[in-house]
Amino acid sequence: MIQLGEKCYLIEKFNKKTNYQKGTVLIKFKIFLYYVESLSKNNYQEVLDLRNTVLFNENWTFTKEGASQQVNIPHTWNAVDGQGTASYYRGVCTYEKDFAKPQLSDGAQVYLEFRGANSSATVEVNGKELTTHDGGYSTFRVNVTEVLQDNNHVKVSVDNTPNDRVYPQKADFTFYGGIYRDVYMITVEESHFDLDSYGSKGFMITPKLDGDKADVEFKTYSVGAADKVVVDVDGVGQVELDVKEENGKKIAAGTLTIENVHRWDGVNDPYLYNAKATLYKNGEAVDEVCDRFGCREYRFDTEKGFFLNGKSYPLHGVSRHQDRKDMGNALTKKEHEEDMELILEMGANSIRLAHYQHDQYFYDLCDEKGLVAWAEIPFITVFLPNGVENTISQMKELISQNYNHASIFCWALSNEVTLQGVSDELLDNHKRLNDLAHEMDPTRVTAMANLFLLETDSPMVQLPDIRGYNLYYGWYVGEMEDNDAFFDTFHKEHPDTVIGLTEYGADSVITKQSPKPVKGDYTESYMSVYHEHMLEMFATRPYIWGTYVWNMFEFAAAGRDEAGDPGKNHKGLITFDRKEKKDAFYIYKAWWSEDPFIHLCGRRYHDRIEENTEIKVYSNQKSVTLFVDGKEVGTVNGEHVFKFEVPISGTHTIKAVSGDLADEMEIVKTDEPNPEYFADPLNVKNWFDEEDDDSKFDNGEDYLSINSTMAEIQASPEGAALLQHMMPKSKDKTGMAEGAKIPKAMQDMIARQPLKKLIAQSGAEVSDEQLMQMNAALGKIKKVK
Repeated sequence: MIQLGEKCYLIEKFNKKTNYQKGTVLIKFKIFLYYVESLSKNNYQEVLDLRNTVLFNENWTFTKEGASQQVNIPHTWNAVDGQGTASYYRGVCTYEKDFAKPQLSDGAQVYLEFRGANSSATVEVNGKELTTHDGGYSTFRVNVTEVLQDNNHVKVSVDNTPNDRVYPQKADFTFYGGIYRDVYMITVEESHFDLDSYGSKGFMITPKLDGDKADVEFKTYSVGAADKVVVDVDGVGQVELDVKEENGKKIAAGTLTIENVHRWDGVNDPYLYNAKATLYKNGEAVDEVCDRFGCREYRFDTEKGFFLNGKSYPLHGVSRHQDRKDMGNALTKKEHEEDMELILEMGANSIRLAHYQHDQYFYDLCDEKGLVAWAEIPFITVFLPNGVENTISQMKELISQNYNHASIFCWALSNEVTLQGVSDELLDNHKRLNDLAHEMDPTRVTAMANLFLLETDSPMVQLPDIRGYNLYYGWYVGEMEDNDAFFDTFHKEHPDTVIGLTEYGADSVITKQSPKPVKGDYTESYMSVYHEHMLEMFATRPYIWGTYVWNMFEFAAAGRDEAGDPGKNHKGLITFDRKEKKDAFYIYKAWWSEDPFIHLCGRRYHDRIEENTEIKVYSNQKSVTLFVDGKEVGTVNGEHVFKFEVPISGTHTIKAVSGDLADEMEIVKTDEPNPEYFADPLNVKNWFDEEDDDSKFDNGEDYLSINSTMAEIQASPEGAALLQHMMPKSKDKTGMAEGAKIPKAMQDMIARQPLKKLIAQSGAEVSDEQLMQMNAALGKIKKVK
């Protein structure tokens, strides 16, 4: 119940109640923790004398399609069906609860606060509809004072039905329905800090740094007849602000200077100041709010990337969705904390909180732990003409509710929303969002995550302050090396523009293994090779301001059915249940973490058919020694990746050692491949046979074949016509809309690819016989010289 932003006041209250000497710090801290725990369980009102906030999560009656059950919040009705089928329930369900009227002083106001209800929610109290909120990821409140009786009944109708006006509507993740974040009842005096403005606290903090000092600007919004605000900053001092009316709003503003400021410095030193604002009416305190803030500055350099507090600070980032296996998005603090610890263990220093506003508690954790955070609204995939105003309201809520978070460095306008092309209406929507973000917060940059199909000179790309692209070369299209070429070309053609990589990744189902990994095989083995390449690529391009692997965790995507494990996006470095770290997790740890470790890759590739097998080790140490069945076989010096070739003939114990660090696993030589290792049992032969003999498709130097490039085939009218007629229908792995414009750079990349490779990458089901027929038809057509 106790929120992170209220700790400053809790500590102050505790200090007033104890008389321990400064030397007994440890005893005092332990007593304080007990004090906080007892308050959170029993008497929250004692914590906030001027404002009573009560958790409102228990004993709700949930009704879906006429069937009712008792539930506690957080809750989603898609925890099961949203993680395995495209036909998960999307409709209207209700949550109802009886409650007694709280004790109120004259003029006091009562609010219900909902931290997240997806996607739309209508709130009724005692049969009267009070509000409807559109947007499933932000806080909203409703004033229930006027309809309260001695005994009351609240009914919340939550709706995740598909529509054309509330974002998101089309995306590669499940749109869980439910009241999936905490609900609170808040009681305040008649004069109080504003609770009706886009879910904000009514308390904005803006630090402005100047060398060793910071001028911290405070601004509060209130309602009622209060005349003064006093802001206390722990260890610094206080400032009095006069309440004035501006444009119909009660505003108090002022500045407090911090000498020898302690900067918030990312994961190295995420220092936070505690601030408390107290509202006064005729000399009497009537309301108070607490929050935390950090003093930091950042900038982008076109050659050297991101800088934090004047020092180079490359953003080593991950992306995160807010769901988990068998829980959906109805997470508790425990799950948020576990996610944060896993992210920090890997060594990341930044996070993209996609594709919507996340729980306030997780933004608080980012502040506390020092993760530089990207915040965005769910303006994604498709443009909804009827949803324009919804994007505006969701951006207002995102900024209003998260303005004080030191971790947040940007407000992101959208994600891959050009999938169906760029229209004037779409561009205008983005201009409005961009202007709004700058108006509400001139201290942060705006950003977008652009679809890899979007031309680099598109006005959409040029609109926000910083550029970012989602690139999937080496998975959906092209080869891993095409990522290198993209950035090299971009930087050469746009040397004065900052560029980041906002998504990249490859799917892997953790049971799928291969000694000869190839793109599209869904193996843990290919995922590792892919991420090895990407990290090497980043290391030689310091101008990339940030990179965000997609994704830290597997997540639900009910429209997917891939590799025998439906309902998930498998790009996560950790499994959906958080129980298994894929090998690729450790290559990032080898590059990013300073905590010494060693990891043997391929422990799930237990049954091996090859006579000589590769043993690969990831470590952040400089030397690794390998033992097989207790015998030393060699030492490799290097960085990050250490490889050994080992002959195998039976069951073997493999041990990797570096100093005091060690890791061990077992492998077995088998005669037949394990069918569990393949995404498609029909393709078992493809990975352990000898390399394909492309010579069987050779039609001679003067004639076309399926080994010919697309450019060679399309250069011939007969070849182009045959291609149009015979090409199999591929699986849509990119989500690209029909008729979408493909940039010239990508057209050129496709033109360089042999037809046989493109067919394999497309996911189309083509037999060897069909390939031979296609090759024979092409063999009748002469190449254009």
